[in-house]
Amino acid sequence: MQHERDPYRTLDLVYQKLDLMTDQVEKNMQIFRRSQERELELLRAADLQTLLGTFTGYLRESYGLQCVTVMIADPEHEVRHLLRTANGQPELLPDVHFVESLTGITPRYTALRQPWTGPFVAADHQLLFPGATGISSIAIIPLIHQGALFGSINFASPDKDRFTRQHATDFLAHLGVIATFALENVVNRARLLRSGFTDVLTGWHNRRYLQMRLTEELARAARDSTCLVELMIDIDHFKRVNDTWGHAAGDRVLAELAQRIESQVRASDIAARYGGEEFVVLMPATTTLAGRRLAERIRAAVAATPIDVGRNESVTITTSIGIASISPDRGARDLKTLGDSLLARADVALYRAKSEGRDRIVVDDSEGDQP
Repeated sequence: MQHERDPYRTLDLVYQKLDLMTDQVEKNMQIFRRSQERELELLRAADLQTLLGTFTGYLRESYGLQCVTVMIADPEHEVRHLLRTANGQPELLPDVHFVESLTGITPRYTALRQPWTGPFVAADHQLLFPGATGISSIAIIPLIHQGALFGSINFASPDKDRFTRQHATDFLAHLGVIATFALENVVNRARLLRSGFTDVLTGWHNRRYLQMRLTEELARAARDSTCLVELMIDIDHFKRVNDTWGHAAGDRVLAELAQRIESQVRASDIAARYGGEEFVVLMPATTTLAGRRLAERIRAAVAATPIDVGRNESVTITTSIGIASISPDRGARDLKTLGDSLLARADVALYRAKSEGRDRIVVDDSEGDQP
């Protein structure tokens, strides 16, 4: 005889299943809310430095990971240049790695279009986490723009079960999309910012950018007790070029001069077109002697070969260069006045070079007052 099912027992089972489903829904909602918070944090980043720091710092803390790294293919060094133009400091982002190409970094990049999760294999993944130890499992989240992989955000955990081949990757995939969108946003914003600091003719920074960087470099020199050297460079008899061959020829001379100067300056130097035919090079953490050596190399490079001015004609260009330096006191506060003084003293030295016959270098040895 079949026993009749206990209706109360059936009801208890229904309630138990309902409780389990409710718990699962609540867990899913918590996961969803945390994912939204992470994505919003990325979208709030206003600049490259903040966003890249959010990738590696905030996501590491939010997910409770051993480390998070970012790998970005930057063959033209554009992103690095934009970062520095926007006053970023790559040295403060040790877990962000810019490479010329993704080739050879990891075999996973070959067909990476969705997040990859699984065990850490040193031979395949070590370059994604330079110097890291104790990693057991990882997640590689692709950054894809217009169908092409240009980098990845990489999660590392000491827990072998944190990221497995069975790990659901939907949320990670969405995070990768948001991260790519946020990166595109700040890069485009940085490009707009750079356009306001760039001289169209030469591609160099302009006077506005120089004024901003001059204040920053003076603050750094005061903090680190170092010397800041300035070279002010002027083309000799430039008016004669414009009057003889026209302004198009003058523009060609300015563009070529910028290239020849740029070939001599250090990567750490700041070069800008100051106005007209004048150029300025700031040399942080150096000496007046090193500044004079650079000035000699620039003067020689500019005059080495004639510059084509069109109509099968060329002209040999010479330059006059004024040099001034400053070692601000640690307590120096009026940096704008210090900057104006440095520019003025370099300009006076340049004027002396002009008045003494041109095609020469004059050093102003005074340092002026320390506000």
